[in-house]
Order: sequence, then structure tokens, then C-alpha cells
Amino acid sequence: MAKIIDGKAIAKSIREKIRDEVYQLKQKYSSFNPRLAIVQVGNREDSTAYVRQKEQAAKEVGIDFILQKKDESIATDELLRLVHELNYDPSINGILVQLPLPEHIDEKCIVEAIDPKKDVDGFHAYNIGRLAKRNCDPLFLPCTPKGIIELLNQTGIMISSKRAVVVGRSDIVGYPIFTLLSKRNATVTLCHSKTVNLPEIVKTAEILVTAIGKAEFIKGDWISPGAVVIDVGTNSVKDSTKKSGFRWVGDVEFSSASAVASHITPVPGGVGPMTVAMLLQNTVEGAKRFLKESNERKISTLALKRVVPVPSDIDIATSQTPKLIKVLAKELGLTANEFDLYGQYKAKVSLSVIERLKSRKNVKYVVVTGITPTPLGEGKSTTTVGIAQALGAHLGKLSFACVRQPSQGPTFGIKGGAAGGGYAQVIPMDEFNLHLTGDIHAVTAANNLLAAAIDARMFHENTQTDKALFNRLCPAKNGVRAFAPVMLKRLQKLGIDKTDPNDLTPEEISKFVRLDIDPETITWQRVIDTNDRFLRRITIGQNSTEKGQTRSTGFDISVASECMAVLALSTSLEDLRERLGRMVVATNKAGDSSITADDLGIGGALTVLMKDAIKPNLMQTLEGTPVFVHAGPFANIAHGNSSILADKIALKLAGVECDAEGNPMEGCEEGYVITEAGFGADIGMEKFFNIKCRLSGLVPDCVVMVSTVRALKMHGGGPEVSIVNVYLDLEVTPGSPLHETYLSENLELLEKGCVNLVKHIKNAKKYGLPVVIAINTFTSDTQAEHELIRKIAIEAGASDAIPAAHWALGGEGALELGKAIIKATTDKEEKREFRFLYDVNKPIVEKIEIIAKEMYGADGIELSEKAIEKVERYTKQGFANLPICMAKTHLSLSHDPKLKGVPTGFVVPVRDIRASVGAGFLYPLLGEMQTMPGLSTRPCFFDVDLEPET
Repeated sequence: MAKIIDGKAIAKSIREKIRDEVYQLKQKYSSFNPRLAIVQVGNREDSTAYVRQKEQAAKEVGIDFILQKKDESIATDELLRLVHELNYDPSINGILVQLPLPEHIDEKCIVEAIDPKKDVDGFHAYNIGRLAKRNCDPLFLPCTPKGIIELLNQTGIMISSKRAVVVGRSDIVGYPIFTLLSKRNATVTLCHSKTVNLPEIVKTAEILVTAIGKAEFIKGDWISPGAVVIDVGTNSVKDSTKKSGFRWVGDVEFSSASAVASHITPVPGGVGPMTVAMLLQNTVEGAKRFLKESNERKISTLALKRVVPVPSDIDIATSQTPKLIKVLAKELGLTANEFDLYGQYKAKVSLSVIERLKSRKNVKYVVVTGITPTPLGEGKSTTTVGIAQALGAHLGKLSFACVRQPSQGPTFGIKGGAAGGGYAQVIPMDEFNLHLTGDIHAVTAANNLLAAAIDARMFHENTQTDKALFNRLCPAKNGVRAFAPVMLKRLQKLGIDKTDPNDLTPEEISKFVRLDIDPETITWQRVIDTNDRFLRRITIGQNSTEKGQTRSTGFDISVASECMAVLALSTSLEDLRERLGRMVVATNKAGDSSITADDLGIGGALTVLMKDAIKPNLMQTLEGTPVFVHAGPFANIAHGNSSILADKIALKLAGVECDAEGNPMEGCEEGYVITEAGFGADIGMEKFFNIKCRLSGLVPDCVVMVSTVRALKMHGGGPEVSIVNVYLDLEVTPGSPLHETYLSENLELLEKGCVNLVKHIKNAKKYGLPVVIAINTFTSDTQAEHELIRKIAIEAGASDAIPAAHWALGGEGALELGKAIIKATTDKEEKREFRFLYDVNKPIVEKIEIIAKEMYGADGIELSEKAIEKVERYTKQGFANLPICMAKTHLSLSHDPKLKGVPTGFVVPVRDIRASVGAGFLYPLLGEMQTMPGLSTRPCFFDVDLEPET
């Protein structure tokens, strides 16, 4: 008698091994959680039984199971949509569509729609095709054929050099097992319904596999003595002795075959249990592959075609062909449902990435700041991009640059673009500098909707009774009056604990409908993303329809809107909604209540306008490394940093999965996120630490401070470096050549100016972090000048000071700078004890004074009467515990742009204090601050045009 191949026992052993492996991997990696999704259409009893069997087996080994059960009448298109949803769901590792499907559905179409990486049944043409090719391996083997091979292996049966016969040529069993046996060096004959002399051919088999679905078709006398028989068939035959009235048999007549064969599989209990075990094994393999691939990210780089002399920025940018952004997204491990394409080279990334990758360890976090700049700027954006290119394209580190989106005002004004420069740029630079994905337009729309709501509400309150206002705010629909959800927030603020409008008393109705806005306290202005000096002060309401309700107001540039600051500081969509709703726009006439966006009932609408803007924009550098471009708050009246969400997502995308002991997965290395802080360290860096880091909870590993020989000579007493200053309305000749002092070596002047660098280094060290100085080089610099800067910087406490030529050479020019950053962020001897400059719970005036003294070197501060009144008001309104966002010039450590070097003996005048309650800070105004730039005599728009043919 043949030896029974006990598939049930072997399958049980395999399932136990799978269970142990799943448990161990879950213990090692918290994100490892294999999940199988089965789609069942209709209510066939056999399908339901098979699905139930798979569900039970999956749960026993620790695999999450999801059943998508659909009605038999489901349309093909709807079923395809469901399959695509499962494809895009990164938490799903295996997808199986239970067959057969109803006749009106094209099975092939549905099976081919499954992502080959999730095709745990192994039926997809990609997997079957790779199985058929001699030197290829599929992602998944079909479960039943895989189970057959496992049965042969577990039983100790040699396959190589054996004669095998496969009866049946189905795509599910016949063809795949024919191929698998052939790949294991058996000589295989494939038989089917048209095969002539089938018994004679079967007789030649040393290994016989049958899968034809015909009960007991193959007889014992067909089988060669000593053959191994694998019976895949599952057929029901009538049997009155059974309670069910039938019994299961295979394609082989067991009684006669078992008397001849050496080994045979029973039916049931042979191949069937192995099919389920292999399904589980495939699902786990899929989960392991996803974990491995999502952590082993390989970013393909773009070669630079450098030219000497260095061409214009736009010529360099247009000479490079970017990668398709979907390619970069895939390289980063983003799944198809985690990014939305905006053309070929831009994409928005979903916030859900943070949750999916929450178990990943954040990578090294580096902030790029600078010394007090000349009006020309010292190249922080260029250096940020250059570092990212050096780390990512040359030093083998996965690196992200995070930068702000530029305003179109300065782009068409005098500053030009902000994509970096030379061979260290974000591309496509024209798309970067113009509309991008419309985020600034969304901010503009939200801001102006709120501005319109303020004036409209005042108009209606001035022209209607309480009753009329109430009837219009809470109209009866079909006889039922109800509050809009946002109105409940106002009722709660007023202390009215009622949810039915009909329950309000006349006094409560009056309190509810009348915001009673004091026009003199309105701080909210309209915005436009254009430099337009004539909108700085306007009069509105002059048409007769406004019934004489005129008032003086003005426009800011869009990036000065609090909506932009809110966008940059929000940590989730829910947080965005709360922040927009609590933005304060005015005070009531009694002076005892601030008026918020939610009081106006508009917080939800603002969020809807900005729901896409909250997603960071993915772009790339000239060398193909990833960049997030997101948010563009002003660096003087706001905090001047890109968004918290961009940094958080980048830290996860570049992050690594670690085991329970904190060790990175094999083959994975920590990456870098390089984020830029606007203006000099006294402004952008200070706000980055005390506002952005305080809200985000993120702690940087290193500060990179950009300096130039030119700027340090200016601080040493060199001639004025001029450019049109559109914010202070100081117009001089733009593009005039630099004074000879800046083009020739002058070590004495440079050494004097290094006091500014030393002050900024000491300021940065107050936050407990290492500092690396990036000397952004120019062709006129000398080696002696660079060596002098390095000597002074290290003496002041910097970890190193490295010349970098990324503008001329791209990432290759910043290699040594990149190595210095790696050393500073990984050297265990470097002390990192991050701390904030001040406790937010200190009084408002004390916090302002700490910043002025510690960061600027001031002797103290002097508050105007208006500022003193604001301190009292904000303290009374409960805003005293907000961080401080100083609005000052970027051209000096002091409040006076004319004071260079390290000014001393000065007192900082605080002329006013304003509240950005939604963003979450108070901003004192030091001197005159324009929030709407003007156009110069010769703006950049003269040089912007289109070549229609190209």
C-alpha cells in the first residue's frame, strides 16, 4: 500500500512556523502587521465555506483578515474600483478575489486588476509570465502548485531527473505545476482532454499530478508501480451512507491507485490544506517584501552638465530634464494613494503618510540659517539645496530639502525667484516660482473670504433688527430651525448651553446675533500676491448700496496673511480647522471680547478652501533628490519657516524602521532633512526654535549657518551694499557693481566683520546644538579669507567652517560641508542639550526683553503706549502664554537696518504688538514694517516672457 502524504499535518506544521515568524517579526518591528483582504461576490455556499476556512487560518497565524463581501449584482466597474482601492491601501499585503465570479463579470479583467505585488493567489499575468520565463521568478507562486512542491519536498521525494506527468492544463494548477516541475529539472509531460493514449502516458510517470475535476477518472492500472501520486481533484459523489448524502473524491481512484503507488495524497486532507497554508505564506512574504522595500529606498540621481562660466539660473534649470515626479514618489516608498500629481513634475503628498510610517525613527534634522545678510542675500536657499544634493547624490544619504514657497510679488518685483541658484536649484524652477500647486491662491481666497465676511456682518448688523438677523442666520427649513455646527461654538463662548434655536430668550438672541465689531480694532486686511504699493491704504464701501458704511483699510501681500502662518504651523487637518477658527480679527465695541473667524461662522469654510493646500508639495533638485516646498510665511512679521507638516513627513520618508532594540533594519541608513529658516539667525532661527519646534515637538540635530566673505566685510565697515528695498521704499540703482573692497582680499576688514558671525554662533549655541558654518564661496574669495573665517568660527564654538561651491558645482561643491554635517550630527562627543530661549508662561514683556537682550544684544526694550495697552488687552484675553514672533529688519541685529556688525548700547523700541492667535504667537512691531511691497522702477517682470513654440 502507498504511503499517505498527510497534507493536513504538513500544512499544520507550516502554519505553526508562519505563526511563530509573524509573532517574532511583530515583536521586532512594530509596523509589521500582515493583512489579507478577500473579495467575495455573491453567496455561493462553497465560496462562503472556503472564505471562512481562509479567515480562520489567517487569524490563527496572526494575519489580519478583511472580507469585502459584495452582492452578486455588482457591476464590473464597481468591483474594479474596489480592487484598486485595495491596491492603493498600504496596509493590505495580499488581495484575493474568491472565484468563481458571476457570469456577467469578466474574471480575467478582475484578476489582472490586482497589483502583482499583492496577488497572493499568484494568478496575475505578471506573476504567471515570470514563472514561465526560465531565468525569472514571480513575486508569488500560485498557492496550489506551490503547495504541491512543498508536499514533495516535505516528504523527501526527489524531483530532479524524474519523469513527471501533469494531467490538466488549467492556469490555476496545470500550467504552473508543469513549469515548477520543469524548473526543478524534472522531465514533464502535460496532458489534457485532447491527449491521445492518456493511460500509456500516465504509466510513464514517476510523479503524477492530476487536476481535471473528474471523479476517480484515473485508475490504478494506469499508474506505474512506485509512482508518487498528487491528486488535486476535489469532486463530490453521491453516498447514501454519509449524512450529507455525498462524499469527496479525487481525480484518481484511490483504492486501486494506493495499491500501486509509493506515495499518494488523500482527498480530502491532501493538497487542499496546503493551498491555504501557501496563501498564508504568500501573504507574509508580501508583508516582509513591503517592509523591506519601503525601507530600502534608492533615489536615482540626475547628472549635471556643468558649464563654465555658470549660465543664468533659468538656463541651467531648463537644460536639465527632471524625473517624472511619480518616479521619485515611488522611489521614496509612497503608495499610489499617498500622492496626487499636479502635472508631470509636482505632486501633493497625503498627511496619512505620517500615520503609516509612525513607527519609523526620525532621521537627522538640520536647520539652515545665516548671519545678518547684505540686501543681496547670502544664499541660504542655494546652500540648503546644495547640502541636500551633496548628501543625497554624492554621499549616499537619503536627504530631503524643505523650503518655503516664494511669493509671486517678489518674483516679479526685484528679488526674483527663490529656488536656489546656479547648480543648486529646485526644478522646474519656473513652476516653483509661479503658481506651484495653487497654495498661495488658496490662502488668498480664504483670507479675502474672511475679510468680506467681516464687512458684510457689520453692514447687516447695522441695518437689521435682532429678530431679522436671527431669522436669516437660523432660517426655518420645512418648519424646523437649527443651528449650523459652527454656531454652537459661539453659543458655548457666550455661556449659552442650548442647542435648539427656539429655546433662546430675546436677550440671548441679541448676544448671539450681534458681534458688535469695533471697526477701529479690525486687524484683518485683504491680500493679493502682487507687489502693489497703492493698495497699502484704501477706502472701502463707497458704493451707494453700502449705505455710507465706508472705512479705511488696506491690502497685505498674500504671504503676510495669518492664514499662511496657520498653514505653516498646523500639525494636522483638524489642527488647521481649529487654528483658522480661532483667528482673531477684531474686538467688540465693549472691549471685553475678541472676535474670531468662528464667531463669524466661517472657520469651516476657510478650512475647505485650504484642505488641499495643507498637503506638502513634492519636487526635486537639479540632481534628482527630493524637496518639499510648502507654505511661505513672511520671515519678519511671521515666523519665516516652511511647514511643520513638510518636515514631519520628510523625517518619516527618510526615516528608518528599527527593531525593538533601536537598531535600523539591515541595509538601511539614517537620512537627513535639511530645512531652511528665513533671514538671519536672529530672526528665522530664533523663531524656528521658539515657535516652530515648540509646536512641532521636533528637535534638530545641528545648525548650519551660512556666511559669505562679502557680508562679513560689510559688517567690518565696508561700503554699503545696495539693492532696491521694496519693503522700506528705499530705491537705489539695482545691479550696480560691488565696490572693489568686496572683490579683493582684505583680511583686516574681514576679521572686524567676523564679530557678527561670532555673535550668531553664540546665539545658536544657546539652544544647546552644534553649529557648522557654511562659507558660501564667490570667485573673488581667497583661501586666506576662508581660513580666517574658519579659525574665528571654531574659536567661537562652531564645530567646523567649510567653504562650499555648490552654486558653481552643485552637490559636488558641498561634499566637505556635507561630511562636516554628518560628523556634527553623529559625533557622540558633540553635546546636544536642546533648550528653548524662554518659558512661554513668562509675562509678555519679559519674553520680548529676553529675545532683545539675548539675541540682538540690546540693553533693553521700550514700549509705546499703544504696545502697553496691547499687553494689557492680550493678557486679559488669555493670550499672554503665546510665544513671541518679533517683527524686525533682517539687515541688522538691532531694529535699525543701518547698524551693522554687532551693535551695542541700543534700546529696542516696540511700537505695537499684534496677535496671531490662530497661528499661535504675538508679534511685536519694532520700527516700521511694510506688509505690502512696492514695485521698483525696473521690476523683474521686464525679463519674463514666453517662447510660444517651445
